[in-house]
Amino acid sequence: MFIKQVIIHGFKSYREQTVVEPFDHRHNVVVGRNGSGKSNFFYAIQFVLSDEFSHLRPEQRQALLHEGTGPRVVTAYVEIIFDNTDNRVPIERDEIVLRRVIGAKKDQYFLNKKMVPRSDVMNLLESAGFSRSNPYYIVKQGKINQMATAPDSQRLKLLREVAGTRVYDERKEESTTILKETEGKIEKIQEFLRTIEERLKTLEEEKEELKEYQKWDKMRRSLEYCIHDRELKEYQKWDKMRRSLEYCIHDRELK
Repeated sequence: MFIKQVIIHGFKSYREQTVVEPFDHRHNVVVGRNGSGKSNFFYAIQFVLSDEFSHLRPEQRQALLHEGTGPRVVTAYVEIIFDNTDNRVPIERDEIVLRRVIGAKKDQYFLNKKMVPRSDVMNLLESAGFSRSNPYYIVKQGKINQMATAPDSQRLKLLREVAGTRVYDERKEESTTILKETEGKIEKIQEFLRTIEERLKTLEEEKEELKEYQKWDKMRRSLEYCIHDRELKEYQKWDKMRRSLEYCIHDRELK
């Protein structure tokens, strides 16, 4: 993987669109007179690839925009085209186009002409070995001496970043956080289920009590029916006898 082309527009000393190409896949040397834009050219590459220009104050944003004569520049962009024939970037394309646009208030990232979140771009670069916090692929003055005299823990951290494993460590932390949140939600759900189970147990007891009540109530109504039926039959019997006697008396009186 290597840079094929760099396009700069409105960034620092590059007011008009400037296309820098071609690049060799092994070594490239940038030469020029003082003030010709060599440093700003490397700043442009850092602007897209490193984490150095991530949290910018308004005055820092303005400093990245061209401030020469003529109309005021309100937006700038740097576009880097990579050769990806070795599939170092996990995208099935031989050419990767990465552009960052900066304005007075916000940034925008474009991957292969499509706008994407900054986090997606950073994770993609991490997976390809472009470390955000310690970009080993851009070595400034004094950086080699700093690395040589750094403690073992810092060098180990650098090796992990060079290997591109930091993105997985961050994803692990994110997954751990999500796991803890999920465990908390599971605990709340379990507490809710325990409450429901207790309520169901109470309802089951009430259900059994209701069944017992319905059983005895049915027996009570059956007894009441039997008693009422017996009383009715007894009444009908005596009423029949009364009417028979009345009939006999009435008949005798008539005679």
